[in-house]
Amino acid sequence: MDLYTRRGDDGSTDLFGGERTGKEHARIEAFGTLDELNACLGLAMAACEAARPVHGRFAAILGETQSRLFDLGADLATPADSPHRDKIARVGEGHVTEAERWIDEIDGPNESMRNFVLPGGTELAARLHVARTVCRRAERRIVALTRSAEINPIAVIYVNRLGDLLFAMARRANGDAGVPDIPWTAGK
Repeated sequence: MDLYTRRGDDGSTDLFGGERTGKEHARIEAFGTLDELNACLGLAMAACEAARPVHGRFAAILGETQSRLFDLGADLATPADSPHRDKIARVGEGHVTEAERWIDEIDGPNESMRNFVLPGGTELAARLHVARTVCRRAERRIVALTRSAEINPIAVIYVNRLGDLLFAMARRANGDAGVPDIPWTAGK
């Protein structure tokens, strides 16, 4: 199979099932941002240190999440009325529950938050914070898509939990390295 098809040279792309739409369409923005998030997760995984057991756990969670993001991308790329809608995996309530379990697991050792914290710290934490911000943008893009198309209602919930998970992971990466959160101080 060739890497290039030339089919998108006119500014359009295929949805799952063959329907064509413009690359600027809200649906493409939504799953395109999930693709960007997936790349950010890969970058965060590259910073996980094998010597630290918790970072090995981070890599496992991030790897599982990458697969779910592909499922969610396929879900968003398949219109609700597509004859192919039953051929794809969908993110469901079980995935939300799983993300919540991971949040509880990862956030348990974190110190209680007393104020907003600035993103940064260790390299792994900084990469996780970047992923979190892309996740929140993906969430906004998916919500925007709901204004014009019927989508899996669990999509927004799952991505919302994923943003929380990435925040907990960033704080934990710093805590495990002995790097304290940097509190936000309002300008004077």
